[in-house]
Amino acid sequence: MPTLRIDRRGFLAVGAAAIAAWNTRAAALSPPPTDWAPYVRSIAIDAAGMFGRWPGTPDGMLSDVDVADARESGLTAVVLTLAPNGRFRFGADAFETTVRNIAHWERQIAARPDTFLRIDRADDIARARRENKVGVIYGFQESSPIGEDLDRIDTFHALGLRVLQLTHNRRNLVGDGCMEPGDAGLSAFGRGVIERCNTRRVLVDLAHGGRRTTREAIAASKAPVLIGHTGCAALADLPRNTADAELRALAERGGVVGILFWPFLRVDGQPMANDLLWHLEHAIDVCGEDHVGIGSDNSISPVAMTPEFVKDNTEFMQMLLDDGTLAPGRSTELVTFLPDLNHARRYETIAAMLSSRGHSDARIEKILGGNFARVMGEVWG
Repeated sequence: MPTLRIDRRGFLAVGAAAIAAWNTRAAALSPPPTDWAPYVRSIAIDAAGMFGRWPGTPDGMLSDVDVADARESGLTAVVLTLAPNGRFRFGADAFETTVRNIAHWERQIAARPDTFLRIDRADDIARARRENKVGVIYGFQESSPIGEDLDRIDTFHALGLRVLQLTHNRRNLVGDGCMEPGDAGLSAFGRGVIERCNTRRVLVDLAHGGRRTTREAIAASKAPVLIGHTGCAALADLPRNTADAELRALAERGGVVGILFWPFLRVDGQPMANDLLWHLEHAIDVCGEDHVGIGSDNSISPVAMTPEFVKDNTEFMQMLLDDGTLAPGRSTELVTFLPDLNHARRYETIAAMLSSRGHSDARIEKILGGNFARVMGEVWG
């Protein structure tokens, strides 16, 4: 999950030329098809999403514009990150910080009951679609809040946790993330975490996992798992992406992979919507249409390319270069969204583009969210 929304404030300036260059490229884009009639009846799930426009309100509560974006999106549900992302910002207070994050989102949902619905079980997804609400699925993008206490999984489940990502980029007590060169795999404690998640009906997510960690976790889990937001390493051989062998293993055990929007869709240059489709279609070829979805790792709201955003984004990209998350030589002008999908109703645009390439309505509905809904139903009951 990106730290961009957390780390963006107070960053150094870049020139207005960067904005002009980006806007020139964006103006030259051919707009993709946008309308797909079945969207109004489809279940659409973002397996790694966020709400709100940058930089957000001072108190962190969603504004009327944020809520309007959420409704405009047409999404049925979003897996929302409420726990750390592996940059070692949390120590002994990880548990308390995460509890506060959950409490904050309880307030957000209570303040907008006409728009949001907390998702606790599979039936709630159908309810959100039926009532034209946006379901909020509580997820962690790293297991640090658990510490060494498996009983905390029970505690967090009682507070609404439904998706637990085992690792972020680095090593933790559970196993190695994708940026660990040793690729030591899943720990004994990590196997205990998976077993407890299976017992408690928490869906395991392997995004950001090292390849050995991913293989071993797929084999260890008695229930299907997700790789909620990733790319295909066969198309862009980067540590953050997932190799075909792991994608096949995931599908064979009933899981679903979500394709993200980040620069990892390419080894150079700014990814666009066609790059997303390229990865989706490769994943379909490898896994089958029943095992592919979308996890944008983006805010639902569009991004305004203001001078403040560009300043912030440039520093964020430099940070990713410095810590090795982005490969040397990648541009600091990259953005973590797809410029030709920079609007709230992007899922319908993706559906229309897939349809224009000959994919059936039934397949598109699976990719938009039907596959995630199936696995969530199998795990949550």
